[in-house]
Amino acid sequence: MANISIIGLGAMGQALTARFLQQGHTVTAWNRTPGKAASLVAKGAREVKSAAEAIAASDVTVMCVLDYAASDSVIDDAASALSGRALVNLTNGTPAQARAAAERVAGLGAAYLDGGIMATPPMIGGEHALILYSGSKATFDAHAGALEGLGAANYLGADAGLASLHDLALLSGMYGLFAGFFHATALIDSEGIRAGAFLKLLSPWMTAMMGELPGHAEKIDSGRHGV
Repeated sequence: MANISIIGLGAMGQALTARFLQQGHTVTAWNRTPGKAASLVAKGAREVKSAAEAIAASDVTVMCVLDYAASDSVIDDAASALSGRALVNLTNGTPAQARAAAERVAGLGAAYLDGGIMATPPMIGGEHALILYSGSKATFDAHAGALEGLGAANYLGADAGLASLHDLALLSGMYGLFAGFFHATALIDSEGIRAGAFLKLLSPWMTAMMGELPGHAEKIDSGRHGV
């Protein structure tokens, strides 16, 4: 079992913390806004009063906050504690933000692993949870056992921006699917047909169309777009 610190106790941070505790890890937690750790402390987590104290308590810290402005602020506040530690940043952002954070953290003497969570909080630890990682391979390898407890752990490479790039691309595909669904049901609804009834046709049709994607991918990769 590992000693793990968590920074950020929003819905996702709480799910991550609860899962680590469920697996038997020793967890130290900090949230900028007080009052969110009570249920986790009752389950065995230790709450501390600063990000620096949280980072100093463990070899690896998992951070999941609102955005990179928030994570950058945490790094600023805890800069003196980072040397010799590892930071796993699961905050949503862009590849450029991830690369800048990796460079900054490396300059403070710490290892940096970026991540993209392809799951909702209730999915954490379940069979359909996927978390993408990029950055320090040594950090990923050293803590893979704990990270895999959160969901399938997919390491994409040493470039810290790769996880957020794939995160955004996967979300783009999802949003396109949802937009198509909402538009299709709006068309059906205009004639008084219920979305639930229409879904019985749409779902297998969309599943069948997924089989077309490998061919389209081959055309994109080869640059040959003829029919």
